[in-house]
Amino acid sequence: MAAYERKDYATALAKFRSAAQESDVAAQNYLGIMFQKGIGVLQDYKEAVRWYQFAAQQGYALAQLNLGSMYSRGEGVAQDYKEAVRWFRLAALQGNPWAQGLLGAMFEQAVGVAQDYKEAVRWYSLAAQQGQPQAQYALGFMYSNGQGVAQDYKEALRWWLLAAQQGVAEAQFNLGLMYGRGQGVSQDYLKAHMWFDLAAVTGDEDSVEHRDTVARRMTPQQIEEAQRMARERMASNFKKCD
Repeated sequence: MAAYERKDYATALAKFRSAAQESDVAAQNYLGIMFQKGIGVLQDYKEAVRWYQFAAQQGYALAQLNLGSMYSRGEGVAQDYKEAVRWFRLAALQGNPWAQGLLGAMFEQAVGVAQDYKEAVRWYSLAAQQGQPQAQYALGFMYSNGQGVAQDYKEALRWWLLAAQQGVAEAQFNLGLMYGRGQGVSQDYLKAHMWFDLAAVTGDEDSVEHRDTVARRMTPQQIEEAQRMARERMASNFKKCD
């Protein structure tokens, strides 16, 4: 592991191979990652799948997650969403938040399983409660749309705020919409402008357009204050957010 972290991939590969032969699941998973991404070796999806399978079949959650992703994308194996769901579920049942979030998406979008919004909310909630940002964003959408749960704009706002604090631009954009429309919160053009401004940092044209639309309803002093708020949030790494 130390060799991998210091980017001595030749040494890391040799050590991982040795440990993997002794059924070390972490080493097997790292070999899968190295072959999947072409780190220190030529990229080889089939070899990546082989190592992920060794670890996944021993119950290693990270390898189960990675193997599910390979089936989902059809890398090294024929694309098989049902098989992806199977491996995501095994990892999710062990509490892996990324697997829980992906499983939620499968149920929401009817990929490899019958569409089930309540089941999607269940898995998104488990992942979101562990701080997984994309699950927090998705859960906010479920509350906003009333899918699998009663429509609740305040709850949507809560989850989007948590995702926005982790830099999810889509959540920042949605917060701008909520404050601009007064959904789940009192209408506040300063905060709407602030969130659109933060989302626009990624270059998203919709955020720029919405920010400029809100700005036309504000005084120059209000715009200046909203810009100051955005700079403050970014400087604090979103620790000062609402």
